[in-house]
Amino acid sequence: MSRSAATLTHIARSAEVSPSTVSKVLNGRSGVSAETRARVEQALRTHGYSPPAERHRQPFIELVFERVESVFAIEIIRGVQRAAVARGLSLVLSETGNRHTPGPEWLDQVLRRRPAGVVLVFSDLPTSAKERLALRGIPFVVLDPAGDPAPDVPSVGSANWSGGVQAARHLIELGHRSIAVIGGPNDMMCSRARVSGFRAALDEAGVPFREDALRWGNFAREDGLAFGRELLQLPDRPTAVFAGNDLMALGVLEAARMLGLSVPRDVSVVGYDDLEIAHWSGPPLTTVRQPLAEMGEQAALLALDAQDGALRAARVDLATSLVVRESTAPPPRA
Repeated sequence: MSRSAATLTHIARSAEVSPSTVSKVLNGRSGVSAETRARVEQALRTHGYSPPAERHRQPFIELVFERVESVFAIEIIRGVQRAAVARGLSLVLSETGNRHTPGPEWLDQVLRRRPAGVVLVFSDLPTSAKERLALRGIPFVVLDPAGDPAPDVPSVGSANWSGGVQAARHLIELGHRSIAVIGGPNDMMCSRARVSGFRAALDEAGVPFREDALRWGNFAREDGLAFGRELLQLPDRPTAVFAGNDLMALGVLEAARMLGLSVPRDVSVVGYDDLEIAHWSGPPLTTVRQPLAEMGEQAALLALDAQDGALRAARVDLATSLVVRESTAPPPRA
């Protein structure tokens, strides 16, 4: 039997279950034991069964976050929504609950919903999840993946390494030689790339990287506040701080204020993302802009094109740019 000729009945016979059980597994419904589910999934992989996706896909794209709670998410939502509207689709949001890897309960829900495509933000997908989505004809794209995605995982990101370089060069050109860094989570590829690019630019300029002034946060304002207070009270206080995102940079601004320091007179601060709040901070924040809305739009289009059989690049990286505002200046004179 050819792989394309496999039917629900063939799969049921191979797995020694009823067609209704196969249907439950395909659609992520409950009432099937883990052992039986695994046997059916194996039969689906072996025979390459693929349901008629065109008939079952629903007219929406699903956007998945760990948490939908910041202006960072809003920018991505705008971009995905733009792509969805252009294709006559709606947008559905879901959360994985503070975890980079979506759990099996989320996957079962997606199989039941059958979206036209899935965009996962900051996520990794285990092989079993990728296979289950592929077998149901549900295309997916990872946006700003937490780890290094496998070659078969389409992803969209920004030039994080170059963004780190741009931030460092700006501070070096201003004359800073003692710079602290607050990176995002150390297990996320984007945050490691930003710090790596920053370090590379310092090395190129012959400026030492302060290992004692490196901290790894969680992209939260609270981390910028806590680490900012700690770093700005070091005996050899840095003259500048590069934060791995704007929220942490805003925390550093608050830390400086609490310590009686003026930004940028006493310390310069650079963020990353160029969220709308970067315009409103006091002072307005110098930051590296990554085009979040465009990234969301590209990820959505990549997923939606995949459902039509269109071939697109497995990895898309959009350019970053430095936006200079009022939070950076030459270092204070000794």
